[in-house]
Amino acid sequence: MNLSFNDAELEVVRLAAQREGMSPASWAGRQVMAVAQHVLVPVSRDAGDVLRELVQARVHLRETVTALRSLTAAEASGAGLPETAASVVEAALAAVARVDAATVAVMRERRPRS
Repeated sequence: MNLSFNDAELEVVRLAAQREGMSPASWAGRQVMAVAQHVLVPVSRDAGDVLRELVQARVHLRETVTALRSLTAAEASGAGLPETAASVVEAALAAVARVDAATVAVMRERRPRS
């Protein structure tokens, strides 16, 4: 199999191979096999940014869930509220909106091409 790259693409391949201590041909072969075996799913730079946003939003959602649980526990025990309920709910809604927007963007990116 022959692969061809323009000068800029070849430089990217060379640098990636060099980072991993491989020849460019070996590195390219490994990447081709990983994609063929569905071990590596290539995504655009924009999709990578969206995926990072999803990860950050998930972390924020977990923190919000923890805050909501402590809010519920404090209210049930009569100890008072550690934060105002409105601010916790607003944080949860904002996090959900971010996840929704990022999810839609990923769905658009992953839509099959015609």
